Amino acid sequence: MKVFITGGTGFLGVHLARKLLKQKCKVVLYDIAPLDAKDLIGKVTYISGDIRNKHTLNTAIKGSDLVVHAAAALPIQRGKKIIYSINIDGTHNVLEAALKQKAKRLVYISTTAVYGVPKYLPEQEDSPIDPIGYYGESKVEGEKLCHEFTKKGLSINIIRPKTFLGPERLGVFQLWFEAIYSGKNVYILGNGNNKYQLLAVSDVVDAIYKALTLEVSDETFNIGAKEFSTWRKDLGSIIKYANSKSRIISLPVLPSQLLLMILEKANLSPISAWHYKTLPVPSYVSISKAEKKLKWHPKKSNKELLLESYKWYEKNRSSILNTRGDTHRVNWNFKLLNLIKNIA
Repeated sequence: MKVFITGGTGFLGVHLARKLLKQKCKVVLYDIAPLDAKDLIGKVTYISGDIRNKHTLNTAIKGSDLVVHAAAALPIQRGKKIIYSINIDGTHNVLEAALKQKAKRLVYISTTAVYGVPKYLPEQEDSPIDPIGYYGESKVEGEKLCHEFTKKGLSINIIRPKTFLGPERLGVFQLWFEAIYSGKNVYILGNGNNKYQLLAVSDVVDAIYKALTLEVSDETFNIGAKEFSTWRKDLGSIIKYANSKSRIISLPVLPSQLLLMILEKANLSPISAWHYKTLPVPSYVSISKAEKKLKWHPKKSNKELLLESYKWYEKNRSSILNTRGDTHRVNWNFKLLNLIKNIA
């Protein structure tokens, strides 16, 4: 089977490609970013292209049996125009191309951000939709497009993952990893006693593979870790492992959120509303539907996946600090967040 992955050189894309190669699939990675995962070079087909370019996309997807649409503009990219252009217009192009190609199945990577600040715990697939920010809104629109193309005959499954991480994941988690590595205080919003469900990238790719290949179609699935605890306890497990002098320090929620909102609006902080509005509150979804219909069972707990990610960071820290960008695989600019420690 030939699998076409949009956003293929990103954090999820490279992990999924490794899984698919083990399953003897032919893999095509389509992305505007270059392929820098050295272990994949020469083993996959990499095509440079933008999902908003219909001609390039339609040419690249030819011959593909299965499609995973993982390309997306993240909240860090801020502007409504760019996020909507990529996440809505680009999604329409991918769905249209997959339909013309007569792909056997497409898996759309959505997000639990479509629920917004959790109101009904655990969130179910049919819980009310109330997205935060342009990113969440665009993912809701992407799901609507999937339903439209399902009616046109394209077999689609939608995956709504919790925040996932693993080796090669940076983004917002680098704030905590670097603090623990350096023995500095670890700042969290609120008291940290809220239960917060995460997800291992290895479990994400297992769910995607099942959603691609099983006789299950036109469904939406929440996925997240089965075992998870509070931020204070799960982050504390990393501090203990690292034998770090770090202490977990609680920041007052409302003043910190106000400051983060100002920095976000001024485009001075990579922390988005999705982060600062949900991190201080309990957040978890039901995974019973995925367990039942996909026969999917997550293997790693919050503690295990956080330790796995931290160990990778510890090993690769020197090269990471020389990167800068706005994807999950590179270093973000957190310098101005020091203001919070002084003001909040």
